[in-house]
Amino acid sequence: MQPPTPPAAPPAPVPAAPAAPVAPAAPAAPAAPAAPAAPVAPAAPAAPAQPKHQSTPEVRERLKAVGAIAQAISAEVQKVIIGKSHVIDNVLINILSNGNLLFEDYPGLAKTLMTNTFADALGCDFKRVQFTPDLLPADITGTNIYDAKKGEFTFKPGPLFCNLLLADEINRAPPKTQAALLEAMQEKQVTIGTVTHKLPAPFIVMA
Repeated sequence: MQPPTPPAAPPAPVPAAPAAPVAPAAPAAPAAPAAPAAPVAPAAPAAPAQPKHQSTPEVRERLKAVGAIAQAISAEVQKVIIGKSHVIDNVLINILSNGNLLFEDYPGLAKTLMTNTFADALGCDFKRVQFTPDLLPADITGTNIYDAKKGEFTFKPGPLFCNLLLADEINRAPPKTQAALLEAMQEKQVTIGTVTHKLPAPFIVMA
């Protein structure tokens, strides 16, 4: 009888091989600096616009004539208004440009006299209106009056129908009266009912 076979020895444990060390990643190469932008050349200045209308000898002669007339008017006014040559020049510029004028001065400093003197020097019709809170538009524009003989309405013009109008204390006028005056100043006309009446030329308001 054979003796029993001894049990096989358990297999010896095989140690796991250590993991290979991971090499560190190489640092990224630094980015190259961006190239500086090329400087933009400044735009060439635009050529000056040429005037559409060239001065002609005829225009220059007319300007000289207007200048001579303006000097003559200024000299006539300065015979009456003393010591206000700069104001007279400004009023004259306003008249030549067919605009309206607002005086800002103390009472009693010849505003009315200056306006009347300019009207005399220019040969224009002069009117003066004292504005009050109860002044109606018809008081300055005029109104239609019934003519019994003709059996119809006829228009009677108000003080706006002149060349130089002195509007004294214009700030006291009620809104409707101011609106009528503004139409005359801007449109050179007045509207009464459905009829429009043109004002004489020139028409300039001084206040």
